[in-house]
Amino acid sequence: MKALIVNDTAIKISEKFIKDSLKKISSSLEKKNIADKVLFEKELTLVFLDKLAAKKLNWQYRQKDYATDILSFESGDPESLGELVFCPEVLETQAKEHKQSFDHELGLMLLHGVLHLLGFDHEDGGDEEKKMMSLQDEVFKELFKPKAKAKTGK
Repeated sequence: MKALIVNDTAIKISEKFIKDSLKKISSSLEKKNIADKVLFEKELTLVFLDKLAAKKLNWQYRQKDYATDILSFESGDPESLGELVFCPEVLETQAKEHKQSFDHELGLMLLHGVLHLLGFDHEDGGDEEKKMMSLQDEVFKELFKPKAKAKTGK
């Protein structure tokens, strides 16, 4: 994926982490036959907004009156996979709640957003939610969770 990153916040976002993560996500989903390589050659726009702007978008598109971690928007442009809008302030809070780093939380939400853009959904629950969350958990553990250290027996 070709990442176009727009950061309208004061929070520093690592472009290298994002680009490396998207390569890993693309590769993993391609190996699992979730999407083909051509799809991942498209552009993906990533926008980072403060809480107020994220809250306004969440209300405008979902009628939810709070800042959310991520919103995904499909694109009508055949060269684009779509757009993901993040609120880093919410991601920081969630990272603390999940006892993980900001980068791990961002990696999880990158994966989550890409899955939405590929047609996965969890909003209505049921089998679709189970399928999406199972795949998300599997790929996230594979790509972002630190490997357990081998016990030496000493």
